[in-house]
Formats: sequence, structure tokens, C-alpha cells
Amino acid sequence: MTMSDPGVGRDVALGDDPGLPNPGWGPLSALPGNPLMWVLILSELLVFAAFFGLYAWQRALEPQAFIAGQRELSALWGGVNTLVLVTSGLAAAMAVRECQLAHRAATRRWLFIAMALGAAFCVIKGIEYGGKFAHGLTPESTTFFTFYFGLTGFHAAHVVFGLCLLGIAAWRPQRDTVVTVCAFWHMVDLIWVLLYPLLYLLR
Repeated sequence: MTMSDPGVGRDVALGDDPGLPNPGWGPLSALPGNPLMWVLILSELLVFAAFFGLYAWQRALEPQAFIAGQRELSALWGGVNTLVLVTSGLAAAMAVRECQLAHRAATRRWLFIAMALGAAFCVIKGIEYGGKFAHGLTPESTTFFTFYFGLTGFHAAHVVFGLCLLGIAAWRPQRDTVVTVCAFWHMVDLIWVLLYPLLYLLR
């Protein structure tokens, strides 16, 4: 009688083991994925925080103009996009889970779902931009719309970059790659969760 193979029913292991943390990175060593990605994430969060602070300062100077600008936005479209991107983040989290279980096919499937939802976010945002331009609202219209197009456009650039990273992870779904890429994607989710109420809801 032979012992059963513990790998039966599972995909081939996904390559590079995350291994032990590199003490040279200090506190970043304990975080999942490549520490360099966390340096990028932290730097991007600082940039967005600076923009948020500048937005709050300008809003305090022109409260009525900012409220008038917010009334031109669709909270419904923004809410739909929030749901789409948060669901994409959930798919990315599922991809990490499947990757840790060494399920290559399932990992790829969840990554493709995350990518599809991220692409849908971009399409919805493009439709929203088109509607604003059709009504003559551009980054030069008011201070509010300078911030609106600037912040959401900067975020959209991160979404596009994140989609490229997800594509790389789906092409080569190794553990460290998937964890690192999905950490960036969660940062993209977090920024939008902060942007949505800031631009669309807070009066």
C-alpha cells in the first residue's frame, strides 16, 4: 500500500517562495510581497495626501464654488464605480488566496476578473469625463474641476498602471509577483474609496 501524493488535486506549485524577510528593509521586511513595491505605495500615498490637503485648503477658501461644482457630479456614477473597483479588489484578494494554495488556474481566473472590473472602472470614468466635456466643464472651468480632473485623472493613471501589473501577474502567477501586484491594486482601491466621498459626497 502506497501513501497518497499530497499534491493530488492541486495545481503545480507557483514558484518563488516569499522566504524569510530581508532585515535590510526594516519594518517593510514584514510586509507581504516585494519591499520595493511598498516603498512605491507609501510614496504614492504621501503624494495623494498632499493633494488632499491642498484640496481641503482650496475648498475652505471657496466653499460655495466647490459645492456648486460637486452638484455637477453624479454620485450614482461615482458609487457604481466605487462598487466596481472594490469588487475588483476582492477578486485580487481571492487571487492571492488561490496563489497561496498553489492553484495556478484559479489564480489566473481571479486576476482576469480583477482586470475586467478595473477596465470597466476606466470605461465608466471615460463616460463620466465625456459627459462633463459635453457640458463645457473642463479642468480650466473652476478650481473645483481643476482638482476633480487632476485627482481622478492621476488616480486613473494608477488604475491603468495597475492593470498592466495584473496582466504581468496573470502571465506569470508566481507567489511573490501576485502578492506584490495585488498590494499595489489594493492601494488603488483605497485611494478611490477616499476620493469618492471627498469629491462627490462631502458638502
